[in-house]
Amino acid sequence: MKPYRRRLLGAAAALCALLSAPAFAQDRYPGRNIELVVPYAAGGGADAMARAFSAAAVKHLPQNIIVLNKPGAAGVLGWNDVIHARPDGYKLALTTVEVTFLDQVGLAKFSWDALKPIARLNADPAVVAVRADAPYNTLEAFLEAARKPGASIRIGNAGIGSMWHLAAAALADKTKTEFVHIPFGGGGPAVLALLGGHVEAVTVSTPEVAAQVAAGKLKALGVMAAERVKGFDSVPTLKERGIDLQLGTWRGIAVPKNTPPEVVNVLKGAVAKTMQEPSLRERMEQLHFSTDTYLDSAAFEASMARESAYIKDLLTRVSLKQ
Repeated sequence: MKPYRRRLLGAAAALCALLSAPAFAQDRYPGRNIELVVPYAAGGGADAMARAFSAAAVKHLPQNIIVLNKPGAAGVLGWNDVIHARPDGYKLALTTVEVTFLDQVGLAKFSWDALKPIARLNADPAVVAVRADAPYNTLEAFLEAARKPGASIRIGNAGIGSMWHLAAAALADKTKTEFVHIPFGGGGPAVLALLGGHVEAVTVSTPEVAAQVAAGKLKALGVMAAERVKGFDSVPTLKERGIDLQLGTWRGIAVPKNTPPEVVNVLKGAVAKTMQEPSLRERMEQLHFSTDTYLDSAAFEASMARESAYIKDLLTRVSLKQ
Protein backbone atom coordinates (compact mmCIF):
# COMPACT_ATOMS: atom_id res chain seq x y z
CA MET A 1 0.00 0.00 0.00
CA LYS A 2 2.85 2.38 0.71
CA PRO A 3 4.17 2.45 -2.90
CA TYR A 4 0.60 2.91 -4.14
CA ARG A 5 0.03 5.73 -1.66
CA ARG A 6 3.26 7.42 -2.72
CA ARG A 7 2.25 7.18 -6.37
CA LEU A 8 -1.18 8.58 -5.54
CA LEU A 9 0.27 11.49 -3.60
CA GLY A 10 2.77 12.17 -6.36
CA ALA A 11 0.04 12.21 -8.99
CA ALA A 12 -2.09 14.54 -6.86
CA ALA A 13 0.84 16.92 -6.43
CA ALA A 14 1.52 16.94 -10.17
CA LEU A 15 -2.15 17.61 -10.89
CA CYS A 16 -2.21 20.51 -8.44
CA ALA A 17 0.89 22.02 -10.04
CA LEU A 18 -0.65 21.68 -13.49
CA LEU A 19 -3.92 23.28 -12.42
CA SER A 20 -2.22 26.16 -10.64
CA ALA A 21 0.17 27.00 -13.51
CA PRO A 22 -2.33 28.98 -15.58
CA ALA A 23 -3.41 31.00 -12.55
CA PHE A 24 0.21 31.86 -11.84
CA ALA A 25 0.78 32.86 -15.46
CA GLN A 26 -2.26 35.12 -15.35
CA ASP A 27 -0.88 36.87 -12.30
CA ARG A 28 2.37 37.71 -14.05
CA TYR A 29 2.63 41.21 -15.53
CA PRO A 30 1.41 41.95 -18.07
CA GLY A 31 -1.50 39.55 -18.21
CA ARG A 32 -3.70 41.72 -20.42
CA ASN A 33 -3.44 44.66 -22.82
CA ILE A 34 -1.84 47.87 -21.57
CA GLU A 35 -3.32 51.32 -22.20
CA LEU A 36 -1.05 54.19 -23.22
CA VAL A 37 -2.85 57.50 -22.65
CA VAL A 38 -1.87 60.31 -25.02
CA PRO A 39 -3.19 63.60 -23.55
CA TYR A 40 -3.47 65.25 -26.97
CA ALA A 41 -5.56 64.86 -30.10
CA ALA A 42 -4.61 62.37 -32.81
CA GLY A 43 -2.30 63.63 -35.53
CA GLY A 44 0.29 65.48 -33.45
CA GLY A 45 3.85 64.55 -32.56
CA ALA A 46 2.98 62.90 -29.23
CA ASP A 47 0.32 60.76 -30.89
CA ALA A 48 2.63 59.74 -33.74
CA MET A 49 5.40 58.78 -31.31
CA ALA A 50 3.01 56.79 -29.13
CA ARG A 51 1.66 54.79 -32.07
CA ALA A 52 5.08 54.09 -33.53
CA PHE A 53 6.31 52.96 -30.10
CA SER A 54 3.30 50.74 -29.37
CA ALA A 55 3.63 49.00 -32.74
CA ALA A 56 7.30 48.16 -32.07
CA ALA A 57 6.73 47.11 -28.42
CA VAL A 58 4.83 43.95 -29.42
CA LYS A 59 8.16 42.16 -29.78
CA HIS A 60 9.12 42.86 -26.18
CA LEU A 61 5.86 42.48 -24.25
CA PRO A 62 3.45 39.53 -24.28
CA GLN A 63 0.48 41.88 -24.54
CA ASN A 64 -0.42 44.79 -26.82
CA ILE A 65 -0.14 48.47 -25.92
CA ILE A 66 -3.34 50.25 -26.92
CA VAL A 67 -3.07 54.01 -27.58
CA LEU A 68 -5.92 56.14 -26.18
CA ASN A 69 -6.21 59.85 -26.98
CA LYS A 70 -7.58 61.95 -24.12
CA PRO A 71 -6.94 65.60 -25.05
CA GLY A 72 -7.81 68.65 -23.00
CA ALA A 73 -6.35 71.40 -20.80
CA ALA A 74 -2.86 71.16 -22.35
CA GLY A 75 -2.49 67.56 -21.18
CA VAL A 76 -4.02 67.84 -17.71
CA LEU A 77 -7.05 65.62 -18.42
CA GLY A 78 -5.03 62.71 -19.76
CA TRP A 79 -2.33 62.87 -17.11
CA ASN A 80 -4.86 63.16 -14.31
CA ASP A 81 -6.46 59.99 -15.63
CA VAL A 82 -3.17 58.10 -15.28
CA ILE A 83 -2.12 59.71 -12.00
CA HIS A 84 -5.35 58.53 -10.35
CA ALA A 85 -5.42 55.12 -12.04
CA ARG A 86 -4.71 51.89 -10.18
CA PRO A 87 -0.88 51.66 -10.03
CA ASP A 88 -0.68 48.20 -11.60
CA GLY A 89 1.11 48.99 -14.86
CA TYR A 90 -1.94 48.66 -17.07
CA LYS A 91 -2.35 52.39 -17.68
CA LEU A 92 0.69 54.33 -18.87
CA ALA A 93 1.10 57.99 -19.75
CA LEU A 94 2.76 59.44 -22.83
CA THR A 95 4.39 62.45 -21.20
CA THR A 96 5.63 65.67 -22.76
CA VAL A 97 7.47 68.70 -21.43
CA GLU A 98 4.24 70.35 -20.25
CA VAL A 99 4.04 67.95 -17.31
CA THR A 100 7.02 69.79 -15.77
CA PHE A 101 5.33 73.20 -15.56
CA LEU A 102 1.52 73.00 -15.76
CA ASP A 103 1.29 73.45 -12.01
CA GLN A 104 3.40 76.60 -12.31
CA VAL A 105 0.87 78.23 -14.65
CA GLY A 106 -2.09 77.22 -12.50
CA LEU A 107 -3.50 74.60 -14.86
CA ALA A 108 -2.71 71.52 -12.79
CA LYS A 109 -2.81 70.59 -9.14
CA PHE A 110 -0.14 67.94 -9.63
CA SER A 111 3.59 68.46 -10.10
CA TRP A 112 5.80 66.55 -12.52
CA ASP A 113 6.81 63.98 -9.89
CA ALA A 114 3.22 62.73 -9.49
CA LEU A 115 4.18 60.31 -12.26
CA LYS A 116 7.12 57.92 -12.17
CA PRO A 117 9.24 58.26 -15.33
CA ILE A 118 10.17 55.08 -17.19
CA ALA A 119 12.16 56.59 -20.07
CA ARG A 120 12.40 59.52 -22.45
CA LEU A 121 11.77 58.35 -25.99
CA ASN A 122 12.93 61.38 -27.95
CA ALA A 123 13.23 65.17 -27.91
CA ASP A 124 12.73 67.77 -30.65
CA PRO A 125 12.96 71.59 -30.82
CA ALA A 126 10.20 74.06 -31.58
CA VAL A 127 9.89 75.57 -35.05
CA VAL A 128 8.11 78.69 -36.30
CA ALA A 129 6.18 77.75 -39.45
CA VAL A 130 3.88 79.63 -41.83
CA ARG A 131 1.96 78.77 -44.99
CA ALA A 132 3.94 78.48 -48.21
CA ASP A 133 1.99 81.41 -49.71
CA ALA A 134 2.69 83.69 -46.73
CA PRO A 135 4.23 87.04 -47.75
CA TYR A 136 7.27 86.58 -45.49
CA ASN A 137 10.18 84.23 -46.22
CA THR A 138 12.35 84.99 -43.22
CA LEU A 139 11.81 85.19 -39.48
CA GLU A 140 12.76 88.87 -39.57
CA ALA A 141 10.07 89.63 -42.17
CA PHE A 142 7.51 87.71 -40.13
CA LEU A 143 8.35 89.64 -36.96
CA GLU A 144 8.31 92.93 -38.83
CA ALA A 145 4.82 92.14 -40.15
CA ALA A 146 3.65 91.26 -36.63
CA ARG A 147 4.86 94.62 -35.31
CA LYS A 148 2.79 96.65 -37.76
CA PRO A 149 -0.16 98.51 -36.16
CA GLY A 150 -3.29 96.37 -36.19
CA ALA A 151 -1.44 93.31 -37.53
CA SER A 152 -3.01 90.75 -35.12
CA ILE A 153 -0.82 87.84 -36.23
CA ARG A 154 -2.44 84.64 -34.95
CA ILE A 155 -0.17 81.82 -33.79
CA GLY A 156 -1.70 78.39 -33.20
CA ASN A 157 -0.59 76.29 -30.25
CA ALA A 158 -1.43 73.01 -28.52
CA GLY A 159 -3.57 74.63 -25.82
CA ILE A 160 -3.37 77.42 -23.26
CA GLY A 161 -0.33 76.75 -21.09
CA SER A 162 1.22 74.25 -23.52
CA MET A 163 4.87 74.35 -24.51
CA TRP A 164 3.88 75.67 -27.93
CA HIS A 165 1.98 78.50 -26.23
CA LEU A 166 5.06 79.16 -24.10
CA ALA A 167 7.32 79.05 -27.19
CA ALA A 168 5.27 81.72 -28.99
CA ALA A 169 4.94 83.84 -25.85
CA ALA A 170 8.70 83.62 -25.22
CA LEU A 171 9.40 84.59 -28.84
CA ALA A 172 7.12 87.61 -28.44
CA ASP A 173 8.90 88.58 -25.23
CA LYS A 174 12.40 88.18 -26.69
CA THR A 175 11.59 90.18 -29.84
CA LYS A 176 9.24 92.80 -28.36
CA THR A 177 6.42 91.57 -30.57
CA GLU A 178 2.74 90.88 -29.93
CA PHE A 179 0.84 87.83 -31.19
CA VAL A 180 -2.69 86.54 -30.80
CA HIS A 181 -2.37 83.06 -29.30
CA ILE A 182 -4.95 80.56 -30.59
CA PRO A 183 -5.26 77.29 -28.62
CA PHE A 184 -6.03 73.88 -30.14
CA GLY A 185 -6.26 70.34 -28.78
CA GLY A 186 -2.72 69.49 -29.90
CA GLY A 187 0.02 70.27 -32.37
CA GLY A 188 -1.75 68.35 -35.13
CA PRO A 189 -4.97 70.42 -35.04
CA ALA A 190 -2.91 73.63 -34.87
CA VAL A 191 -1.05 72.65 -38.05
CA LEU A 192 -4.34 71.80 -39.79
CA ALA A 193 -5.64 75.24 -38.82
CA LEU A 194 -2.55 76.83 -40.37
CA LEU A 195 -3.02 74.85 -43.58
CA GLY A 196 -6.66 76.00 -43.65
CA GLY A 197 -5.70 79.65 -43.22
CA HIS A 198 -7.29 80.01 -39.79
CA VAL A 199 -4.00 81.17 -38.21
CA GLU A 200 -0.94 82.84 -39.71
CA ALA A 201 1.70 80.70 -37.98
CA VAL A 202 2.32 77.87 -35.54
CA THR A 203 4.99 77.09 -33.00
CA VAL A 204 5.13 73.28 -32.81
CA SER A 205 7.81 70.58 -32.94
CA THR A 206 9.81 70.03 -36.11
CA PRO A 207 8.27 66.58 -36.77
CA GLU A 208 4.76 68.05 -36.70
CA VAL A 209 5.42 70.15 -39.81
CA ALA A 210 8.16 68.15 -41.53
CA ALA A 211 5.90 66.46 -44.10
CA GLN A 212 4.12 69.71 -45.00
CA VAL A 213 7.41 71.60 -45.30
CA ALA A 214 8.84 68.86 -47.55
CA ALA A 215 5.66 68.95 -49.67
CA GLY A 216 5.96 72.71 -50.13
CA LYS A 217 2.75 73.48 -48.22
CA LEU A 218 4.46 75.22 -45.29
CA LYS A 219 7.63 77.25 -44.73
CA ALA A 220 9.83 76.90 -41.66
CA LEU A 221 11.24 80.26 -40.61
CA GLY A 222 13.38 79.29 -37.61
CA VAL A 223 14.06 76.53 -35.09
CA MET A 224 14.48 77.07 -31.35
CA ALA A 225 17.59 74.91 -31.05
CA ALA A 226 21.29 75.36 -30.34
CA GLU A 227 22.21 73.92 -33.75
CA ARG A 228 20.49 73.34 -37.07
CA VAL A 229 18.20 70.33 -37.16
CA LYS A 230 18.50 67.32 -39.44
CA GLY A 231 15.83 67.54 -42.11
CA PHE A 232 15.64 71.33 -41.59
CA ASP A 233 19.23 72.01 -42.62
CA SER A 234 18.35 75.17 -44.55
CA VAL A 235 16.33 76.62 -41.66
CA PRO A 236 18.31 78.95 -39.37
CA THR A 237 18.22 78.67 -35.61
CA LEU A 238 16.86 81.60 -33.63
CA LYS A 239 20.34 81.90 -32.14
CA GLU A 240 21.70 82.59 -35.63
CA ARG A 241 19.17 85.41 -35.88
CA GLY A 242 20.36 86.92 -32.61
CA ILE A 243 17.48 85.58 -30.51
CA ASP A 244 18.62 83.65 -27.43
CA LEU A 245 15.76 81.15 -27.18
CA GLN A 246 15.92 77.34 -27.09
CA LEU A 247 12.70 75.49 -26.41
CA GLY A 248 11.17 72.24 -27.51
CA THR A 249 9.41 69.13 -26.33
CA TRP A 250 10.10 65.52 -25.57
CA ARG A 251 7.98 62.40 -25.36
CA GLY A 252 8.36 59.89 -22.57
CA ILE A 253 6.66 56.98 -20.83
CA ALA A 254 5.52 57.22 -17.20
CA VAL A 255 3.35 55.30 -14.75
CA PRO A 256 1.42 56.20 -11.57
CA LYS A 257 3.83 57.05 -8.77
CA ASN A 258 3.19 53.99 -6.56
CA THR A 259 3.51 51.36 -9.29
CA PRO A 260 5.31 48.27 -7.86
CA PRO A 261 9.06 48.04 -8.59
CA GLU A 262 8.70 44.66 -10.31
CA VAL A 263 6.22 46.15 -12.78
CA VAL A 264 8.39 49.23 -13.31
CA ASN A 265 11.39 47.00 -14.05
CA VAL A 266 9.45 45.03 -16.66
CA LEU A 267 8.49 48.26 -18.37
CA LYS A 268 12.00 49.71 -18.19
CA GLY A 269 13.43 46.65 -19.88
CA ALA A 270 10.73 46.49 -22.54
CA VAL A 271 10.99 50.20 -23.38
CA ALA A 272 14.80 50.09 -23.63
CA LYS A 273 14.64 47.12 -26.02
CA THR A 274 11.80 48.63 -28.03
CA MET A 275 13.75 51.84 -28.62
CA GLN A 276 16.49 49.77 -30.30
CA GLU A 277 14.10 48.13 -32.74
CA PRO A 278 15.23 48.90 -36.31
CA SER A 279 11.61 49.22 -37.43
CA LEU A 280 10.92 51.88 -34.79
CA ARG A 281 14.08 53.84 -35.54
CA GLU A 282 13.24 53.75 -39.24
CA ARG A 283 9.72 54.98 -38.52
CA MET A 284 11.05 57.76 -36.27
CA GLU A 285 13.36 58.91 -39.04
CA GLN A 286 10.43 58.91 -41.47
CA LEU A 287 8.56 61.14 -39.00
CA HIS A 288 11.66 63.34 -38.56
CA PHE A 289 11.90 62.47 -34.85
CA SER A 290 15.33 62.49 -33.25
CA THR A 291 16.61 58.96 -32.65
CA ASP A 292 19.54 59.69 -30.35
CA THR A 293 17.87 61.49 -27.43
CA TYR A 294 16.68 58.47 -25.40
CA LEU A 295 17.17 58.71 -21.62
CA ASP A 296 16.74 55.95 -19.06
CA SER A 297 14.61 56.44 -15.97
CA ALA A 298 17.23 58.07 -13.73
CA ALA A 299 18.58 60.43 -16.39
CA PHE A 300 15.06 61.31 -17.50
CA GLU A 301 13.98 62.18 -13.95
CA ALA A 302 17.02 64.40 -13.45
CA SER A 303 16.37 66.13 -16.78
CA MET A 304 12.74 66.82 -15.83
CA ALA A 305 13.82 68.40 -12.54
CA ARG A 306 16.24 70.72 -14.35
CA GLU A 307 13.66 71.62 -16.98
CA SER A 308 11.01 72.42 -14.40
CA ALA A 309 13.41 74.86 -12.71
CA TYR A 310 14.41 76.45 -16.05
CA ILE A 311 10.80 77.03 -17.11
CA LYS A 312 9.90 78.36 -13.68
CA ASP A 313 12.54 81.04 -14.19
CA LEU A 314 11.31 81.74 -17.73
CA LEU A 315 7.74 82.18 -16.50
CA THR A 316 8.84 85.07 -14.29
CA ARG A 317 9.20 87.04 -17.55
CA VAL A 318 6.59 85.45 -19.82
CA SER A 319 2.82 85.45 -19.32
CA LEU A 320 0.68 82.59 -20.62
CA LYS A 321 -2.61 84.40 -20.20
CA GLN A 322 -4.83 84.28 -23.26
